[in-house]
Amino acid sequence: MDLKPVTKKLYIETYGCQMNVSDSEIVGSIMKNIGYEQNDNPENANVIFINTCSIRDNAEQTVRKRLREIKALKKKNPRLTVGILGCMAERLKEKLIEEQEFVDLIVGPDAYRDLPKMIQTVESGRKAINVLLSEEETYAEIEPVRYGDNGISAFISIMRGCQNWCTYCVVPFTRGKERSRDPQTIVVEAQALFDKGYKEITLLGQNVNSYAWENENGNVGFPALLKMVAAVSPLLRVRFATSHPKDISDELILTIASHHNICNYIHLPVQSGSSAVLKKMHRKYTREWYLERIDTIKKHIPDVGLSTDIIAGFCTETEEDHQNTLSLMESVGYDYAFMFKYSERPDTIAAKRFADDVPDDVKSRRLQEIIKLQQEMSLRRNRADVGKIFEVLVEQVSKKSDADLAGRNSQNKMIVFPRKDFKPGDYVMVKVHDCTAATLIGTSVE
Repeated sequence: MDLKPVTKKLYIETYGCQMNVSDSEIVGSIMKNIGYEQNDNPENANVIFINTCSIRDNAEQTVRKRLREIKALKKKNPRLTVGILGCMAERLKEKLIEEQEFVDLIVGPDAYRDLPKMIQTVESGRKAINVLLSEEETYAEIEPVRYGDNGISAFISIMRGCQNWCTYCVVPFTRGKERSRDPQTIVVEAQALFDKGYKEITLLGQNVNSYAWENENGNVGFPALLKMVAAVSPLLRVRFATSHPKDISDELILTIASHHNICNYIHLPVQSGSSAVLKKMHRKYTREWYLERIDTIKKHIPDVGLSTDIIAGFCTETEEDHQNTLSLMESVGYDYAFMFKYSERPDTIAAKRFADDVPDDVKSRRLQEIIKLQQEMSLRRNRADVGKIFEVLVEQVSKKSDADLAGRNSQNKMIVFPRKDFKPGDYVMVKVHDCTAATLIGTSVE
């Protein structure tokens, strides 16, 4: 009687940004090649990986809390392998093994190819650590395992690392030097996803618009790459994240404006509306530069959707600096924003050079003022869309009612409308008749 080999179970929890989601899919592919299949229940897993983020302190504290729960699972099942991946692994290295004695392996973002060997090391009874950074690794030829997605939208990592050296940021230390993937591998991945039924891809990088590929045949910049991916099919929507304001070129803006299937949406982190604070952050642009780029974007893409990141209470930020942030928000009119109060990250340039001198209660008060203003602007911006008709890519059944579907328009706004005969993956023209600050509500039109 033939016995089938027992498939081992892998459980991955991902924290932080979309780049970490992409990395988890790469890890899933590597582990699949050595006989592991994805599992959605940690209690049934042979291996548990926690893919971590170090961007903010609360992200690390969330991971530490989760590790205490994983420790209980390890007590029940001593043969369980527990690994910490990603930026937190890179930042803390051996210290994590000392703090979390039940953890078996520590793997940095550039060392995932070494996982099969590291699993063998753990199975032999030893701990395993590899946090070496690479100047070449892009995982270009690895086809990610798409898990937990909706089968409609997918991420493609086009580059890794960052060398902007923003003073508050740990990414250059945890993900290393900026390097770009071969554009042909990106196009092949996009084509494969479209052939499998995916209708939307998001090109990912710490700073996607600094993408630059060079070989003996010439150079490919980000606008050219966008055109190549958009050419896969007019039915494939293309998005990208995250952009740096210093690299939003006229060529890139015109490329977006001239292609129907490149979404009219740009996430452009400003961080602060004060040129003095931006200089201290080493953001490489001024308030005036940023607003000029916004004006150029709106000139060529009048219906553009805009979002941003904002940090409240960075080192030396005065009340005048804070008011400059609020006034910039008003000038731009963001559709939504990711808003945080500054938390000093160990080993960053800011931690080494600047005093974290804005009191926490002041940070909190300023953050609440930023959030309040953004909520007002989000509602205002959505009300301006009432009466308009948008093409919506259906993503899912609405979370609030099985009678409704939900999807996003080109501007990245979620629109809910009656289900009728439509299904996820369909493009539907929807007329908006109502809204909240977070959602547009409409009805399909012929």
